Amino acid sequence: MVISGFSFVRNGVKLYYPVEEMIRSILPLVDEFVIAVGQGDEDDTTREEIESIGNPKIKIIDTQWNEKYYQKGIINAIQTDLAKQQCKGDWLFYLQADEVVHEKYLSVIEKRCKQLLRCEQIEGLLFNYKHFWGDYWHYHQGHGWYPREIRIIRNDPDIHSWQSAQSFRKFSYYEQPRQQKGHRKLKVAKVNAEIYHYGWVRPPSFMQNKRRALDSVHWGKKKAENYYNQAPPAFDYGPLDKLGVFTGSHPEVMKQRIKNFYWKDQLQYRGKPHTGRELHKHEKLKYRFLSFIEKTFFNNRKIGEFKNYILIKDI
Repeated sequence: MVISGFSFVRNGVKLYYPVEEMIRSILPLVDEFVIAVGQGDEDDTTREEIESIGNPKIKIIDTQWNEKYYQKGIINAIQTDLAKQQCKGDWLFYLQADEVVHEKYLSVIEKRCKQLLRCEQIEGLLFNYKHFWGDYWHYHQGHGWYPREIRIIRNDPDIHSWQSAQSFRKFSYYEQPRQQKGHRKLKVAKVNAEIYHYGWVRPPSFMQNKRRALDSVHWGKKKAENYYNQAPPAFDYGPLDKLGVFTGSHPEVMKQRIKNFYWKDQLQYRGKPHTGRELHKHEKLKYRFLSFIEKTFFNNRKIGEFKNYILIKDI
């Protein structure tokens, strides 16, 4: 059994992505790691940081991002597929640049991949998620954050990155750049492992820059620039006391990054949201009410949850 890791990134270091930690977290598990590195700004050192890992398993694909596809996150899916196409494994383990796997799960994941290797009905593996917010000790546990997602897929040429590269689907017809027809959800099985998502853990100024970059590939560069040129320079995470408190251990590869945490005095740990900004989703009454109902009566099962997969039970 061969497992390939794959991902994509652009301006990762400049935008405070834990790119190196992401790669290192699954290197012991995978036989290769393919990453599409988009040409970034002159002051970004992402490619150099990846090279500095010095592991022969890592294969870098240099790419150019075409602003023609800066709408609805299409460029993210294109870059994901470019890396996927270079993978040689039976199973392909996809991580985004802000996702990290705890070392305690590696043997669990490997065992599950071996168990299902010959079960052709299963096209992917479904992971649980922990979404951190603001710092490394608060996380979302309410309505509005996806609790599960596909992160391992079979090496099937008909499986492609879906929409803004959050997940995958299978296509009966597919042609670049993004002409998609006849797509369907993947048939998946659960794996008892969790993805640690650090996409919303950055110094507030870096977080605002990251949002500008992310919204550029969803709204278009011009619209995003117009919006953020009038926005505050720093992101307001809001009060953290309504979130879950994380008391477990982080992946070992995150140890130094967590040690470098320096923006505590820029965060709000209690009180009311500052006036003059739009409320975050988790602060809005609708989502707070839904979260209460889910926690109290449904054992945290999500009401009306969108599932981009077909879960095969009892496997």
